[in-house]
Formats: sequence, structure tokens, C-alpha cells
Amino acid sequence: MSLADMQIRPRSWWRENQQTLTPYVFLIPGVIFFLVYVIVPVFESFRLSGFEWDGLGQKEWIGLANYRELFDDDAFYTSLKNNVIWLLLYMLAVPAGLFIAIFLNQTVFGIRAYKSLFFFPFVISQVVVGLIFAWFYAPNFGLFYILVEKLTGSGVALLADPDLVTYGIIAAGLWPQIAYCMILFLTGLNAVDSEQIEAARLDAAKGWKMLWYVVLPQLRPATFMAVVVTVIGALRSFDLVSIMTDGGPFGSSRVLSFYMYEQALSEYGYRMGYGASIAVILFLIMMVFISGFIWKMVADEREGN
Repeated sequence: MSLADMQIRPRSWWRENQQTLTPYVFLIPGVIFFLVYVIVPVFESFRLSGFEWDGLGQKEWIGLANYRELFDDDAFYTSLKNNVIWLLLYMLAVPAGLFIAIFLNQTVFGIRAYKSLFFFPFVISQVVVGLIFAWFYAPNFGLFYILVEKLTGSGVALLADPDLVTYGIIAAGLWPQIAYCMILFLTGLNAVDSEQIEAARLDAAKGWKMLWYVVLPQLRPATFMAVVVTVIGALRSFDLVSIMTDGGPFGSSRVLSFYMYEQALSEYGYRMGYGASIAVILFLIMMVFISGFIWKMVADEREGN
């Protein structure tokens, strides 16, 4: 064997940097999809909101005219009011999911069956949830109608009442949303430090004190995720409204996401620019809530350190 053959070949640039570069290689497809299907459409919505366009013909630049029309639109204010109601009542899913998760985080007989029952609403489609509750509220034969009729003497057609319909749809949405928050908190409870729990018990901490001072601080990541997905779920509440009422009666159950679809894509609209302006307002509202919560969490973390 010659001396040249005995010499060690130099390692290629890729082999030298393989461990450093491999994570980025796996991230590239996800980053590309995120840019193409999330970031680019967000900026395109901002741009499109300045045009009058039916989706097929020539675009006409009209500047802020869509926004001026939007702020004089009674249907927009109805949708915005309903979204605020959705947001306030949907936040009940977070504490409800937490307490159910604490209940299910026990080692007692049959707890797996209970977990399956509480987990069930999360795995079924929102369309199915909407149909189930539409039948539940149905006049004359719906279980809710019959129960109210037995208790008060007259039934309530909940989905036909402009003052009550939004609350009926929110109740339907809370069913799977509570299950989702429960799953997040169950995952967080599995990561709670058992040594801190034992130390707190030695200091006679129990009940609410144990929950507030020991368990909840360790559940901050799960709480953050639960609040974020709940806020997003409340603000993009489209499918249940579409399935259960189609925005009715008389447009009283519209929310911003449904009104955006109605103006841009339904038979009433084909106003892409106007729909994009509604989407921009919805995006800004969502960012205000999520950014505020992120800022609060970062501030709490800095104080804790």
C-alpha cells in the first residue's frame, strides 16, 4: 500500500457540519409551508383590502374605502359584538378544563373510562357537534325544548331567538373546547414536580393553597397554550355558526369570520376586498389578545427569575 493510500482523506464540508445543519434541513419544509400558507396570505389580505374585486375581474384600487364602509356597517358591529361574547364566554373553557384535568389526574378505579368520556368531544368533527346541538335545541322534539317546556310550561326555540341564539351556539362550542383544554392540562399535570408537591404537603399546604402556589405556577406553559387556542377558537368561530344557523335569524348570530365568508365567497358577496378588510380587523384583534398574553407571561417569568 502506497503512502498516498495511507493518508486520511479530508472530511467534506457537509460531514464537518452535519450535526449543526441537520435540524435546519428538517425545519426548511415546515418554514416554507408556514411562509406560503400563513405569512404570505396575511400580507396579501392587507394588500387586497385596498381593492374592489370580485375575484375574477379587474382589480380597482380604492384605498381605505372598504374600511370606511365597514365602520358604517351595522352587520359588522353585530358580528363584532357576537365575537366579544364568544371570547368572554369561551374563556370559561380554561378553568373548566383545568378542574376536569385535576379530577381525571387520579389513580382510582375506572378513571380511564372517565377520561375517554371527557376526551370524546375533542375527537369528533365540529360539524357533528353542530348537528347534535341543532337537534338538541330543535323545537317540539329537541331535548332542551322538552326540558324547558316541562319546567316552565312553554318551550324555547333557542336557535330562532335573536337574543339567545349566540349563547346556544357558544354552549355547543364549549363542549369540545373544554375537552381540548383538559387534554393540555392533563399533559401539564404529568410534568408537575412530585417533589414540590411532597414538600408542600410537609408544610401543611393543601386544597386551594396547593393549587394556587404549587401546581398552577408549574402549569404556565399549558395555561398559555390553553388560552391561546381558546382565543383563536373564539375569534374564528365559523363552522358551528354555519351549520347551526347560517348566520340567522336575521343575521343575529353572525361572527366576523362568518361575515367575512358571507361577503367574500357566498352568493351574497363576491366582494374579495371587503372580505379581506374584515379578515384584517379579525387578525388585528387576535394579535392584540395573544400579544398581550405573551407579554404578561414574559413579564411574570422575568419577575420569577
